[in-house]
Amino acid sequence: MPVHLLPPDPASLHPIAGLELGTARAQIRKPNRRDVLVVRLAEGATAAGAFTSNRFCAAPVHLCRRHLQASGGAIRALLVNTGCANAGTGEQGMRNAERSCAELATRLGIDATQVLPFSTGVILEHLPMDRLIAGLDPAIADAAGAHWAEAAEAIMTTDTVPKAASRRDTIAGKAVAVTGISKGAGMIRPNMATMLGFVATDATVPAALLARWVREAADASFNRITIDGDTSTNDSFVLIATGAGALVIESDTSPGATELKAMIVAVARDLAQAIVRDGEGATKFITITVETARDLAEAAAVAYAIAHSPLVKTAFFASDPNLGRILAAIGYAGIADLDVDRVDLFLDDVHVATAGGRHPAYREEDGARVMKQDEITVRVRLARGQAGTTVWTCDLSHDYVSINADYRS
Repeated sequence: MPVHLLPPDPASLHPIAGLELGTARAQIRKPNRRDVLVVRLAEGATAAGAFTSNRFCAAPVHLCRRHLQASGGAIRALLVNTGCANAGTGEQGMRNAERSCAELATRLGIDATQVLPFSTGVILEHLPMDRLIAGLDPAIADAAGAHWAEAAEAIMTTDTVPKAASRRDTIAGKAVAVTGISKGAGMIRPNMATMLGFVATDATVPAALLARWVREAADASFNRITIDGDTSTNDSFVLIATGAGALVIESDTSPGATELKAMIVAVARDLAQAIVRDGEGATKFITITVETARDLAEAAAVAYAIAHSPLVKTAFFASDPNLGRILAAIGYAGIADLDVDRVDLFLDDVHVATAGGRHPAYREEDGARVMKQDEITVRVRLARGQAGTTVWTCDLSHDYVSINADYRS
């Protein structure tokens, strides 16, 4: 079961003017489930994306990058399928991705370069093109501005709960909304994860600025989560500005730019944390904060060393205060000149370690009390500078093995 994560209330997901979403049950892999999503964007919309660093990235990832460049970010539609990742599929995989864009473009009366394709699911299998194409017309017919919850369901794979988040506010005297969906539960680590994330606003934002904002938002959200340390072939995060609302942003210094970017980051962070809360087999949501590091890279290295450690993660699952495992992870994070005598470790409100060893006041029953919680914060002070960062992760349970062992059956 996910950790304190409920399905989204459709009424809480604000429609974005200039954007419609439609789904279909195309039986890409499993019967009777939503598995195709079409997102239609108004003319004048802009989009930008951040994608996986995996060199074996899927055909849709290559094509998204190409179409964003060719269109200058003037995107009119997104096409998403679940059940098949179209990764490790060679030239045929690229032809299938290109054909899917062309088929949707013909139906919508737009250029194929204005379509961004996304796939998620099993690797090394070809898309069932007859099923995918058969799902286009019903998905288009289903398109409506209020279908965010259905869209979140349509992009799930091993997720147990659809993931969506939304904000609405008045910025610079103009009403503005930001809404997004994501999927992901395993193969999750930074740069990025086996996740899809789509966040949209009705504000006007030029494509060049959006391209920078999507990376900054990713670094504050999807690039700060990890479940199992694997990096997927298909992860994609797309930021859309439909331009159908009243707020117009031209640069970082425009009135309301700072506030709008903060809204986007907040929605992206909600979606990223939802992925961790729904991590495969997860029973605990863990926040790891590293403070007083020399620089951001150093802080991140320590945070991820802790978050990726199977020994640490299994200790959390067992509620075992074997906290020396955390110290060991800090020690191998790659800081050659780390002075361990200056490191402090806290587990929620419990001061575990200081001056190179166990804190004099620490009692194991205090550590055990915190470890039994389903939400836990690990805080590390390095006493080396002013930089810091936060990473979100989960424990590693028996169910993680079962889920992944049974994934294709």
